[in-house]
Amino acid sequence: MSDLTGGCACGAVRYRLKSAPMFVHCCHCSGCQRQVGSAFAINALIETDRIELLSGELKPTGMPTDSGRPHLVYRCGACGTTIWSDYGDRKVMSFLRATTLDDRGALAPDVHIFTRSKLPWVRLPDDVRAFEVYYDMAKEWPPESLARRRAVLGDG
Repeated sequence: MSDLTGGCACGAVRYRLKSAPMFVHCCHCSGCQRQVGSAFAINALIETDRIELLSGELKPTGMPTDSGRPHLVYRCGACGTTIWSDYGDRKVMSFLRATTLDDRGALAPDVHIFTRSKLPWVRLPDDVRAFEVYYDMAKEWPPESLARRRAVLGDG
């Protein structure tokens, strides 16, 4: 893995990933569309302690969810750029916005999810793994990523 660094729009927040992410989602759900103001969000799932904050301050903002479960978005305290999300208030696993990386193309999506709400003019290549809602993690994630997820969340 090359050195993956990134930050916010104003440059106050800078971070470095200590490892590659476990998995990368391209999420087409209506919630992500509204939150990012675009057709989809690209989220790199990674253990929070593997994101080294080099500078700046992040402020958590609670966001509404269809499930009612907590969703905290961590934004630059100066400019408001979203750096990562914490779905379920677990604190140990983050959904890093992959397009905040300096090399915005460094992490290609492993899957496209919630394509049932994909905007009609977005065209996915035939060879991408795409799911109308979600997917079976045991089938889609590499074994080493599943082991990392189990280790950090403590679930079976």
